[in-house]
Amino acid sequence: MVFLTKRAAGVQVAKVDMNYLKLCLPLSCNAFRITFTIKQWSMRRSMCNVLPDLPKPLPIRKNKSQSTKVKPIIDFRSIKVRGGKGGDGCISLRRLCKNPLGGPDGGDGGSGGHVTFKATNNKTSLEHIPSIIKADDGEKGINRDCHGRNAEHLVLEVPVGTMFKSSNGQILADLNEDGAVFIAARGGAGGKGNHYFATDVNQAPEIAEYGADGEELSYTVEIRTIAHVGLIGLPNAGKSTFLRSISRARPKVAPYPFTTLQPHVGVVKYDDLQQVTVADIPGLIAGAHRNRGLGIAFLRHIERCLCLLYVVDASLPEPWQQLEVLRYELEQYDPHLLERPSGVLANKMDLPQSTINLKELRQYVEKINLPLFPVSAMNNVGVLPILHFVRQLYDGSTTKENFDEKEQ
Repeated sequence: MVFLTKRAAGVQVAKVDMNYLKLCLPLSCNAFRITFTIKQWSMRRSMCNVLPDLPKPLPIRKNKSQSTKVKPIIDFRSIKVRGGKGGDGCISLRRLCKNPLGGPDGGDGGSGGHVTFKATNNKTSLEHIPSIIKADDGEKGINRDCHGRNAEHLVLEVPVGTMFKSSNGQILADLNEDGAVFIAARGGAGGKGNHYFATDVNQAPEIAEYGADGEELSYTVEIRTIAHVGLIGLPNAGKSTFLRSISRARPKVAPYPFTTLQPHVGVVKYDDLQQVTVADIPGLIAGAHRNRGLGIAFLRHIERCLCLLYVVDASLPEPWQQLEVLRYELEQYDPHLLERPSGVLANKMDLPQSTINLKELRQYVEKINLPLFPVSAMNNVGVLPILHFVRQLYDGSTTKENFDEKEQ
């Protein structure tokens, strides 16, 4: 139900019943009524006119945490791994009261543990992976032919889609299935005790082997895909605010550039029980492909997103130039990034200047054949059509991935 009233300034506003609004919008509000202008109400009403056969995003009804701790996603690590050292063999000659020449009885040393990585769907980041990883050593052998205990292998879980590269960039392992295992460094073998070296000629050897050292290698660990959709834009374009409005993620929001230095991932849930991940990528600047403003590191995050959403600040003069800069930087870094499914978000439409710039921005976007979505992330206006478009991007990308796997 809608009630029309008038303010003192003569602006007509609408009071909308909150139960009706919750059916249309992913809003979380404890009030029973919300007040906004007629123009905003028409924009929100149009958000409900979507195709009935498309999955609908579920509204965020649970309140977000008030904790100030921010948890970004880590998708790149340089690590050094070392297998465990084998235990040394023992030199021992058995001497008993009734058998003073009992012969050699030195046991073998235990083998060192391997360093292994296992892919699992329970992990989404590499933040738990230390930069230096070492497995346990094997125990040394003792007398009375007692062998040392083998060390247990060190197993570290990583997200599905994690790649291990050598120092020269060669891909050594790609854990693209749940349960896939990669042995990064093998442990050393245990040394033999003097009992092993007894012969007919030398029945009391006094020699034994040292345990072998484990392998020591360096790797570059990367996650192939950190999110289904990546939000890219210049600093202060409103990417973090938009991610807050569509998910329960809480990236830092502040009125200065480079607020986000690590990607943050939010999850959008749909009524068919599908979940789509959306990543807030740190802001790019002109010259990012030349590593200006940590550009190479930020562009590397974009490379791990299946689809892209360009976030443009429509309130700035000539907002289409922001889109030109973004697409140019992507082309210089990797021309294939422009071929990925994409869309354009004209953010900050609640400001008066944005409405003036929208027409020219739309003309430019039509030339490059991309869909345009006016949105006000701060007021949560125009969000629902974008979520349906995000679902279309997700369905298209997963279909393409399955087709590529069948061809391989």
